[in-house]
Amino acid sequence: MGITSALVLLAVIWFMTFFIVLPIRIQTQGDLGKVVPGTHAGSPEHHHLKKKAWITTGIAVVLWIIIGGTIISGVITLEDIDMFNRLGPGSAPE
Repeated sequence: MGITSALVLLAVIWFMTFFIVLPIRIQTQGDLGKVVPGTHAGSPEHHHLKKKAWITTGIAVVLWIIIGGTIISGVITLEDIDMFNRLGPGSAPE
């Protein structure tokens, strides 16, 4: 795995994790009873975005190390996930 592949893998894992962490423990304006005129009641009042970004980074790095280590070690190869023999050299139908 090259450097670019590793960075792309980290970015994908980070954003997927971020979208999972984002709605956790959010306090909306409707929950607090202080809806600002012109906004939706579901708009966040306290989102703690910086804290969630750091939590996401920690989780993403751990997942990245596990997934990257699995890819580099060769424990799971392309042949392991190719159930229909469509990937890799010499697998094209004749």
